[in-house]
Amino acid sequence: MQLPAGPGALAAPLLSIPVAFGVTGATALADNPPLLVLTVLLVLIGLCSIILLVSGLSHFQDPLFCVFVVLSFVSAIDLIIALEEDGFVSGFMEVYVREGEPYLRTAHGIMICYWDGIVHYGLYLTMIAAIGHRKNYRSLGLFWLGSLMMSIVVFLLGNMIGKYSSELSPSFLLNLPYVLLLLWAGVRLFQQPRELLCLSPEKVAEEQGKPLYRRPQDVALVVVLLLMASFTFFRGMVVLDCPADSCFEYIYQHEPYLRDPVAYPKVQMLIYMFYALPFFLLCIYGLVLPGCSWLPDWSLVFAGAVAQAQFSHLGSSLHARTPFPYQTPDDVLWSFLLTNILYALGPQLLVLRCLRCPAFFLPPAPAALLRAKKHQ
Repeated sequence: MQLPAGPGALAAPLLSIPVAFGVTGATALADNPPLLVLTVLLVLIGLCSIILLVSGLSHFQDPLFCVFVVLSFVSAIDLIIALEEDGFVSGFMEVYVREGEPYLRTAHGIMICYWDGIVHYGLYLTMIAAIGHRKNYRSLGLFWLGSLMMSIVVFLLGNMIGKYSSELSPSFLLNLPYVLLLLWAGVRLFQQPRELLCLSPEKVAEEQGKPLYRRPQDVALVVVLLLMASFTFFRGMVVLDCPADSCFEYIYQHEPYLRDPVAYPKVQMLIYMFYALPFFLLCIYGLVLPGCSWLPDWSLVFAGAVAQAQFSHLGSSLHARTPFPYQTPDDVLWSFLLTNILYALGPQLLVLRCLRCPAFFLPPAPAALLRAKKHQ
């Protein structure tokens, strides 16, 4: 399993069957990509058959139901890998991780497995239940989309440019169709209808007519986003080897994990700098000017991405699998935790603002409609 969830991961349960077929059979699967692909397809067919027999055809009206069921199975396997690598269980996934994907033994690999096995698994079960009860799960889906996409991008790029780049096997290519599946799921989620809001045109016009200084929550959020943007730019310059004394001191005394040759932290900071930083500025624009209807949806995607990234970054910085020279020093531990936790909370606060008071972000009501309502 190369990712928190992916085609390589779907083969993991079958590669862990040494109880039935012996270690030799599991190793043969890991070393034979065509056989691995066939095994994955058989697992998918078997899972879909079980779903069809248990629940009938009604749930299949939403194709994402099958996607969530399969990925929830993969999440359970990810959790087993993380627990085994941390020594809580043994004898389940050792052969697969050793022979197929040794980079899952890194601190970052363990952290993304924990996130997938706990957070993503909970989201899958919740969305499956929502589909079964014909309820809207679009918001949860967008949060999941951002979380999983961030996990995939950082993990793939880190594997390709980090110290494990020479150990990539042909099975690594199995992630390409999985990325396409995730993109398709994202398009499906954005195409789903939003929840209906019972807001009158007058209420929308009233909220959108307030200037920024009359919205203290938005002022606070703008300040938070500006601070996050500054911190994002600073850490991006740090991993780009900026010669400034402050950057040198930070990477050696505050976050030495950024120097880890596995490359995951460096990739993470660069993604923050080139993608998160512009989005912070767009969010500030959306909080200042009314009618930015794109902000609630994309803030959910962004919140999921940052939550997953910060969990993996924090956990990896403190995990015992990270070599000691790259672990967070004890004398700066609390400041490191505080800054990174606050960094993770900022996008979550933005999501709460967008979901609890959505009127400001709705398209402005036409003036003719407002006049008609006023004369009624």
